[in-house]
Amino acid sequence: MALVKLPKMATSEIEKLLQEQMLCRIAFKGDKYPYMAPFQYVLMDGSLYFHFTDYGKKMKLLEKDKRVCVEIEKYRPDLSEYNFVVLRGELEVVSDPQERAKAIDCIAEEGQRKLSTNFLAAHGFKKEEGWASFTPERSVVIVKLKRVIEKVGLKSPE
Repeated sequence: MALVKLPKMATSEIEKLLQEQMLCRIAFKGDKYPYMAPFQYVLMDGSLYFHFTDYGKKMKLLEKDKRVCVEIEKYRPDLSEYNFVVLRGELEVVSDPQERAKAIDCIAEEGQRKLSTNFLAAHGFKKEEGWASFTPERSVVIVKLKRVIEKVGLKSPE
């Protein structure tokens, strides 16, 4: 039986997928096992930005090792078509106030357009506060994927 390999996505297909989607999974290096969690992201100025709460396991893991694996996918419910991108790089907390504010505004705008207020709980906010409460004045940690050493995109056969 011949092994079938998935076709690779072209760079333009990868960029399109990154622009179209807004949720991903990030795998962190854990103590005994990898730790993976879903995150909202925005693609801004060619980089991926994420919001983290300043508590919990991910911040502790990030302090120990900034290397992560990010996975973003798109598929039809019956899996007749699917594609996914895996990026390996390092996460860095955004300290520049202007860059941080711009990322927060993009995340809030995207959330307001496409997501339920129920998702605000994933950001540490109450749904009653609404997406307008997601502002640079709040205690919000923004991280950016940097030093991407590998970007692989695979898709279903045509």
